[in-house]
Amino acid sequence: MDYQQPDLSVITVNYNGFHDTCEFIDSWAATVFSVSYEMIVIDNGSTANEAALLQKTYPFIQAVRSERNLGFAGGNNLGINLAKGKYLFLLNNDVCMVKDAIPLLIKRLLSSDKIAGVSPLIRDYAEPHAIQFAGYTQLSPITLRNRAIGKGKINKDHYPAQKTPYLHGAAMLLKKTIIDKLSLMPEEYFLYYEELDWCTYINREGYELWYDPACEIWHKDSSSTGKESPLKYYYLSRNRLLYAYRNLFDWKLPVSILYQTMIVCPKNILTALGKGKKAIAKAHWEGTKAFFKLRNKDKQP
Repeated sequence: MDYQQPDLSVITVNYNGFHDTCEFIDSWAATVFSVSYEMIVIDNGSTANEAALLQKTYPFIQAVRSERNLGFAGGNNLGINLAKGKYLFLLNNDVCMVKDAIPLLIKRLLSSDKIAGVSPLIRDYAEPHAIQFAGYTQLSPITLRNRAIGKGKINKDHYPAQKTPYLHGAAMLLKKTIIDKLSLMPEEYFLYYEELDWCTYINREGYELWYDPACEIWHKDSSSTGKESPLKYYYLSRNRLLYAYRNLFDWKLPVSILYQTMIVCPKNILTALGKGKKAIAKAHWEGTKAFFKLRNKDKQP
């Protein structure tokens, strides 16, 4: 394997997820033989120095320790800055490879100069027959919601390769030349919505993003934050507003902000309180407040 100029730079971010990361690396090493690659693992401020343990366990990887948590974007950006490959493959540490179909994903990536990135078909790790992602619908400019195409379905033949407005953050294959020319992932978000913002920017610059089921992976959902974590809802509430502020224009921006603050936030708080989840209710409120503090800070001279 040529580590000087590999075809692929595989980048994954680890945060207190040693066992998930090991399972991912094991699945990759046992499955992928068709391309040359380097694997960069960013230990994103884990409580223990998991970078050292990962490096000892897997000598062929490059494990890098960040003493503080840089967030999803910051961790990936650190890996991108170290990457030597022609293509970047950003993968969550809670995914598993099940088939060596990387060349087919690269083939789609190279099928047009306009294509900047491709995501594979993603299935649910706990229920591998069930699809998690076969492309995305467009975000609504008001609700800032969209849906994963094919979610919960079984037959991938119903979801052929197509353009998608956004890649899936768990698995993004990208042309390094284009990312070098444009920008790294925005780090203002810390967690959630950063890849949507990034993809929106890439589209705005005239490039295309694709989904291709020729390659598929399995994905565990919300491994690093937990499905019902207050942290998750804090950042979802804050970052939905931040995405609107950065990407909506004309009448859409004030209408979306009003909708989120006057309808969505109160509804989410009341729903959480009705279920006895006070910490989650507080997270929705604090996340919404945090957006306005962030915006006011940006406006200061």
